[in-house]
Amino acid sequence: MTTGRRLARYGLSYKKIIIAALVMLTISVISDLAGPFIAKNIIDQHILGIESLWYETTKGNQAVEYNEKYYKREKYFSRSEQKGKPIRILQVGSKFVFVDQELAFDGERNLHDGTLTVKKDSDVVNYQAIVLKGTDLLAFYQPEIPGIFKLIAIYFGLLVISAIFQYGERFLLQKSANRIIQKMREDIFAHIQRLPIKYFDNLPAGKVVARITNDTEAIRELYVTVLATFFTSSIYITGIYVALFILNMKLAAICLLLLPILYAWMLIYRKFASKYNRVIRSRNSDINAMINESIQGMSIIQAFSREKETKADFEKLNHEHFMYQNKLLRLNALTSHNLVGILRNLIFVTFIWYFGGQALVPSSIISLGMLYAFVDYINRLFQPVQGIVNQLANLEQALVAGERVFKLLDEPGVEVSNEQIPRYEGNVRFDHVSFGYKEGEYVLKDIDFEAKHGETVALVGHTGSGKSSIMNLLFRFYDCQKGKIIIDGKDIETFPRQAIRNHMGIVLQDPYLFTGTIAANVSLNDPSITREKVEQALKDVGAEKVFKNLENGYDEPVMEKGSTLSSGQRQLISFARALAFNPAILILDEATSSIDTETEALIQEAMDVLKKGRTTFIIAHRLSTIRNADQILVLDRGMIVEKGTHDELMERHGKYYQMYQLQQGGTELAG
Repeated sequence: MTTGRRLARYGLSYKKIIIAALVMLTISVISDLAGPFIAKNIIDQHILGIESLWYETTKGNQAVEYNEKYYKREKYFSRSEQKGKPIRILQVGSKFVFVDQELAFDGERNLHDGTLTVKKDSDVVNYQAIVLKGTDLLAFYQPEIPGIFKLIAIYFGLLVISAIFQYGERFLLQKSANRIIQKMREDIFAHIQRLPIKYFDNLPAGKVVARITNDTEAIRELYVTVLATFFTSSIYITGIYVALFILNMKLAAICLLLLPILYAWMLIYRKFASKYNRVIRSRNSDINAMINESIQGMSIIQAFSREKETKADFEKLNHEHFMYQNKLLRLNALTSHNLVGILRNLIFVTFIWYFGGQALVPSSIISLGMLYAFVDYINRLFQPVQGIVNQLANLEQALVAGERVFKLLDEPGVEVSNEQIPRYEGNVRFDHVSFGYKEGEYVLKDIDFEAKHGETVALVGHTGSGKSSIMNLLFRFYDCQKGKIIIDGKDIETFPRQAIRNHMGIVLQDPYLFTGTIAANVSLNDPSITREKVEQALKDVGAEKVFKNLENGYDEPVMEKGSTLSSGQRQLISFARALAFNPAILILDEATSSIDTETEALIQEAMDVLKKGRTTFIIAHRLSTIRNADQILVLDRGMIVEKGTHDELMERHGKYYQMYQLQQGGTELAG
């Protein structure tokens, strides 16, 4: 399905509001486009209507007295009224004359010494004419004034109706657009929660943020401005063409040539604009990603004096973004206003040629009112055309942004299950498991071990040996390619990921804290974790001694990532969080590596409480912290090379013995 169709499907989610807006828009357009017809009627039927046929009559309504006689326009006679002698009132130059008879024909008019000469081809006729004074002329216009005021009142009434419905249309379209974008952002954010962890391995956070904020904002412009302009312009253009065909079919047919020209230009424009916009959106994401990374790593940048280099990298991205913005700007400048100006001039040249060369002749039946209406409609025609052309840039931005958003939404995700399973015992078995982050490149090879309920299993090894990968598999952040992982006799792949994780807890080397309070970071706003549980968990891990001097206690605000707290304080909160959720399986990923000696002593005491009744996995670099583990797995290049208790492994004088001696020796040297 194309991006346009998918965007349309989002729009159909609120089709009732959009249809109501389009109905209001149609009423607004019809009301607005009636103006030139009313103006034509005022000019032809009233202002110039004085030149139509008059008849002598008796005194009465709409009759005009002149030289002690009464005259009335033909249109004001009822069927029962008797018509007298016909007369004409004609304009010759800037003067109006009274002719006491009907004309044989109309043509080129000349007035000389009270004689009106009318010439048509070779035919010439002379009439006696009286030049009307201002008061007499005004008297003949008097019957037209009520009709003129009536039409003007209708015209202003239609303008008010158009303004009211135009406001309603814009309000409803913007309301629907805001709801569409709200739904789209919620869909994207919900989908992000379903994406596997591996998706984020190669995608900077700033790029994801750009999809949710910048790209959706560009799409919002599509619904609020672009589509509103296209809908409005399409209805206006349709209405104007209908009016033009009513007025003059030939010239209206010539004006139809605008549509294929406009369509062809749109295709050419989109070919280049789409390419430029893709680069612009991509660079915008790169800029967001770099800003996000720089802010998070600002301490490292400043500590190693990398400000100039970081600035140079940013300026390179920003310059590329600037260059393509300029290319798009040049494309818009060379085409939009220039194109509409050229089309406008062509139409007016055609208009002048048609009316000047053919219509403006003495025998012409083209009225001044029709000329006015045609000029008005042609001017109005280019307003929606200009609107469409000006919005093509926003249209392309929105389509490119939509393409990027839907690419994210098309990433295969995992449905979030609400299924609950009973708390398992925590008997874990890795049955000949092999796993690789890339196809065919295994980082774990034939991992086979068992951890029984209540046991503590320690994973040790050099960096890259596969310790964290084992935990990633246990949490089902990834699934193994070979073998299987079994909990209480059941393959974990038969359970929903969320159901398994509900009974697991993890404490990371660098714990992540959310903006909020200390208590909220322990409970994660889970309604099942009461305030009493939160305080008890913090007390059990020894946090009471550390946080007792804070002004707000456990309600002390926590900034993003816990930047205002020490690493030890953050780790204590992370331990309390794991304890509060009462997991069956606990994973400690180098949880004490960044803690000072005093805090470590507190946590070591808390860990004894935390591990009771749970299967605990510890990833540790400090081998002294795992001496009491029930089982130690020594990993090297993705394989278990040794397995046993601390004492058993020390007796073997193998890899674990060498690592332990090296650490102890390093400690002695440091002392």
